Amino acid sequence: MLISLRKSKNREVASDKLTDAQLIDAYVSEGNTDYFGLLFERYTHLVFGVCMKYLKNTHDAEDAVLGIFEKLLTDLKKHEVLDFKNWLYRVTKNHCLMILRKRKVKDKAEGEIMRDKQQEFMEIVFDEHLPNEDMDVEGILISLRGAMNELREEQRTCIELMYLEKKTYQEVSHLTGYSLKQVKSYIQNGKRNLKNMIIPK
Repeated sequence: MLISLRKSKNREVASDKLTDAQLIDAYVSEGNTDYFGLLFERYTHLVFGVCMKYLKNTHDAEDAVLGIFEKLLTDLKKHEVLDFKNWLYRVTKNHCLMILRKRKVKDKAEGEIMRDKQQEFMEIVFDEHLPNEDMDVEGILISLRGAMNELREEQRTCIELMYLEKKTYQEVSHLTGYSLKQVKSYIQNGKRNLKNMIIPK
């Protein structure tokens, strides 16, 4: 934990007797993180509850709580806070919304990358048999995913590593335990089987 909650024998901090404003003033003026630690203890459950409401995930909520209070260590010295509880709620909400926006952008980017990989994979596998512009590329991709599941496991594994994970023949051999000759054979036969399953005779 980044926040020390040690209490000095010469100066005990009575959390039940100090208001939020007094704790903040003491922390800002003295720089003693014990006072901030008491705020942390006082509002951890509130902040965690708000984070769970938005993030729907215990691990993400716990990380967000720590991130919020780390940020407050600096922000409390920059801003005058009159109503700490309400201000903390707004800070927590905004922090969670920022996380959700980043998550949405990341998910969208990963989805686009996967679609690009599937498109590239389809082009590599089909070579000169590429669909023309009038054909339903999305339908081809759907058929391709279904056909991949019909391949023998060793063929599917090698093709996925080679084309979707961008591995070399040597890396595929190392990851699967197959010999280099086996890897090349599985990929060649897998590509031929995919074409036979998807390209009309």
